[in-house]
Amino acid sequence: MHTVILGNGVSGVTAALKLRQLCPERRITILSGESTYHWSRPALMYIFMGHMRYQDTKPFEDSLWGRERLELVRDWVTAIDTDRRELSLARGAPLAFDQLLIATGSTPNKFGWPGQDLDGVQGLWGLQDLSTLNASVKRARRAVIVGGGLIGIELAEMLQSVGIGVTMLVRESSYWANILPLEESLLVNREILCHGIGLRLSTELEAVLDDGEGRARGVRTTAGEEIACEIVGLTAGVSPNLSALAGSGIETGRGVLVDNRLRTSVPGIFAAGDCAEIRTQSSGKNTIQQVWYTGKRQGEFVAQSMAGEATGDYETGLWFNSAKFLDLEYQTYGSVGLDVPGERNLYWQHESGKHALRIVYTREGVIGFDTLGQRWRHSVSERWILDRTPLRDVLANLEEAHFEPEFFRRHEADMRRSFESAL
Repeated sequence: MHTVILGNGVSGVTAALKLRQLCPERRITILSGESTYHWSRPALMYIFMGHMRYQDTKPFEDSLWGRERLELVRDWVTAIDTDRRELSLARGAPLAFDQLLIATGSTPNKFGWPGQDLDGVQGLWGLQDLSTLNASVKRARRAVIVGGGLIGIELAEMLQSVGIGVTMLVRESSYWANILPLEESLLVNREILCHGIGLRLSTELEAVLDDGEGRARGVRTTAGEEIACEIVGLTAGVSPNLSALAGSGIETGRGVLVDNRLRTSVPGIFAAGDCAEIRTQSSGKNTIQQVWYTGKRQGEFVAQSMAGEATGDYETGLWFNSAKFLDLEYQTYGSVGLDVPGERNLYWQHESGKHALRIVYTREGVIGFDTLGQRWRHSVSERWILDRTPLRDVLANLEEAHFEPEFFRRHEADMRRSFESAL
């Protein structure tokens, strides 16, 4: 049995290592055109800013792959022949497989803007993007970033760190307002402006302007305003990367369609991670999970499914995400901003605008938390939500959730007074 894993991101590599544990004798090949070795994609910012070297972003020693008998092939897939069970490659000979895992991740969105393919216009997703950006900053003084979210704010910080003036165009009326509750979104607005970054809210891109030599010289908004710049960052979200699937006969929707065992429409072919769209019967809306920890979880599960050892269906688990908006750390757990029937919210914000906590609860107990400017213990937050801990018990034990208290000021007493006065 030869299993080929298409993609060496967190889902693909997690699946490969787990599958090796479950199937010691199986031949396993990991195929990627971007890099030979798995590396940590969230570290792109730190490579650019000089905080880390590329080799420091690799979670495993290069020798691991040989010890685990995992074959690494660096090439791009140009076609998948499901009848012949064969992958066509850009450079090498066709690669035969008995079983295939599609873990191709995501790709930055482009919406057909005029000028979106000019030099100086790019996303921030892979090592190639980093090389392009390093070349672009040598001739740039100004940049416009199109779109908010987590990648946009990282790109803004990166560019500002090398002295480039940054303006952000955000379609929503407040930063990441389609995800964050209003109070948290307003804090992020404030953080961006305090760092000297231009923030144009309720503003959309109409076109990227050509300097006459194939390079970006600025942008024009839908309101007709022109903003001069030499770099345009396109960070208006990502979509599942389906580029290798054209003509394969594998069913796709927004992503690669899979069932609750992460199996595609073709027997013996699976998908996991950012590219997978899980068919959901109960809610009528399929699920795409595009954060690091769900990619790892799907990788572990799909390996069991591929080995024939999955004992149940894939479960999405408790929602969690974390990020950093410049100097403002953010964590979210459970159900926040989802309008759960019967939910109530408690919100506390420090007068400095640098710390905030939201607790979402129902009569049965707490169901979600947002933290800004502080770190909470994952295990405690998860336990409180899964156990539907009563609100009063959470308020009485806020200190239990505080992470690394020796490095951070304590605000639990102030939070508790604020919350209790609101009840």
